[in-house]
This record gives sequence, structure tokens and C-alpha cells, in this order.
Amino acid sequence: MDITWYGQSCFRLKDRSVSVVADPYARAGGLKLPRLTADIVTISHDHADHNYAEGVKGDPFVINSAGEYEVKGLFITGMAMWHDDKHGAERGRNTIYVYDFADARVCHLGDLGHAPSQTQVEEMGDVDVLLLPVGGHYTIDARQAVEVVSLIEPSIVIPMHYALPGMETPIEGVEAFLKEMGLRDPERLDAYAVTGKRFPEETQVVLLENRSS
Repeated sequence: MDITWYGQSCFRLKDRSVSVVADPYARAGGLKLPRLTADIVTISHDHADHNYAEGVKGDPFVINSAGEYEVKGLFITGMAMWHDDKHGAERGRNTIYVYDFADARVCHLGDLGHAPSQTQVEEMGDVDVLLLPVGGHYTIDARQAVEVVSLIEPSIVIPMHYALPGMETPIEGVEAFLKEMGLRDPERLDAYAVTGKRFPEETQVVLLENRSS
């Protein structure tokens, strides 16, 4: 399967039988969503920079709430969490999604605003690839993101929801997270490819290039 990032929290997850677009945006600090087609769209919360399902072609099945789903053979679990650390009092709910692809269990944390509980971590199962917000302000910040990595213990971490050059946004760049992780020059890829459930024994951070228009 392949994982491609389009800036903000928008990814395309695709294998030979099914494709998912997570958190497509109408507007996201100046980013422009390219033309995408998918079988499934998942939405973490109802903000314009995360919920633009109509921008994805192919008449996708849209998932925008917690629950268990099976679409085209792909099992997806949505788990209700919060967009802030005050039980939603400031920004409401956030749904995270766990996608059980044949080659990888991928977890997209949306605009997570707090550290998940141990019970929630156990409900996620063994996460191979974690799509992790790191920019702060609207989500967990760099320090909190490192805490979440230590709780979930994924094989691969792909940062998301951080400032990019030219973006009009108050969130931080990825550098603070890399510093907190003790990393200087992580691997940078156009897309991340998973083949045959082969993952490193220790957690690795992979930076994806922004593929937005």
C-alpha cells in the first residue's frame, strides 16, 4: 500500500483493492487540494480544512463518526476523542480512524487535542503507521506528540498538521517535533510504501513531501 500526503491532515491511503482519502480540505492556509479519487473518505471533524468530502471524486463512501465499518473489504474503526484537552469544551469532538489494510494497520489521529487514555490506546491495537499532528495551537504540540508516540509505540510515525512555507496559519513547523524526538535529518519521501508488513523494530519518523497543488 502507498501513503501520500497533501498537506494539513489530508492523506491518500491506497492498495490494490481500495483507496481512502482522509480529511480532505476546502481551504487550508493557502493549500489547494488536487483532484483526488477514492472509494472511501474519512472525516475527523466538521471543519472546512478537514471535511471537504465533495472535493473527492468517485462517489466515495463517507465516514464522519465513530463506529465500525467495512467498505470494499477494508475494516475501519472510528474512535471518539476530543479536539482539545478540555473534553471538547473549546473545539468539540475529534474522531480518529484505524484502517486495517492487508499490509499495515494505519491510525489517523485527526486534530487530536489530548493524549489518549491507556484504554483508548489498547482499543487501537498494534499500530504500524501513525499519522500524527504535531503543529500545536489547534492540536497537540510537539512535546505532546512525542508523548503520544511513546503511548502508542508505532513502527512508523508520519507527522502532519504543521506549517508549510507560504501557509497562513498560527501552527508550528515540523522542526520542533523533530527536535523533541532527537532527530536531525529524518527520511523524506514523496510517498511511503508498505510491502508485506515489514517494519523496523524501533519507531522511525518519515517526513512526506507535500503533494498539494
